[in-house]
Amino acid sequence: MKKIAIINGHPNTDSFNSGLAKAYKEGALEAGTEVKEITIAELDFDPILHFGYQKRMDLEPDLLKAWEMIQWADHLVWIHPVWWGGMPALMKGFLDRLFLPGFAYRYRENSVWWDKLLKGKTAHIITTLDQPGWYYHLFYGRPSINQLKKSTLEFCGIRPVKVTYVGIIRNSTEIQRGKWLQKIKELGRKQK
Repeated sequence: MKKIAIINGHPNTDSFNSGLAKAYKEGALEAGTEVKEITIAELDFDPILHFGYQKRMDLEPDLLKAWEMIQWADHLVWIHPVWWGGMPALMKGFLDRLFLPGFAYRYRENSVWWDKLLKGKTAHIITTLDQPGWYYHLFYGRPSINQLKKSTLEFCGIRPVKVTYVGIIRNSTEIQRGKWLQKIKELGRKQK
């Protein structure tokens, strides 16, 4: 049985992103999958990596629990909005504090190469936009996806990483939102 961790990166727990996380979870549970959730906005932690990588900061209990869930999971589902072309600051802080050397990757001594410590896991990024996904990709180069997919998840060995765009959110109707929720629920049912 596949084990899925859903990570909601929206700082507002009443957002449409929370609805998408709930829909994915419902679909995955219907398929008999084990699911755990990480709602970053509900975690108690300092999102700033105050010393960079020069000095290790102790991880707060909520970050340790989140890391256990990430290690437990076979498949990570990341749900977040795109703001100013990127992910919310709180989600970036979560990644900065948790995806650390020795946790998610390990540099090899006297080498430019590294060991990918999260090999064997897969991921799916579900992101909301106020522009069409094709426009975000074609005209902006999809910076949030490049950062999360290529520079973080794949860097740490997570492959494949699929992407689903949801939007245009700003002017969407209840009917359109209902269709998106159903689409994401189906993704959860198929465990993608």
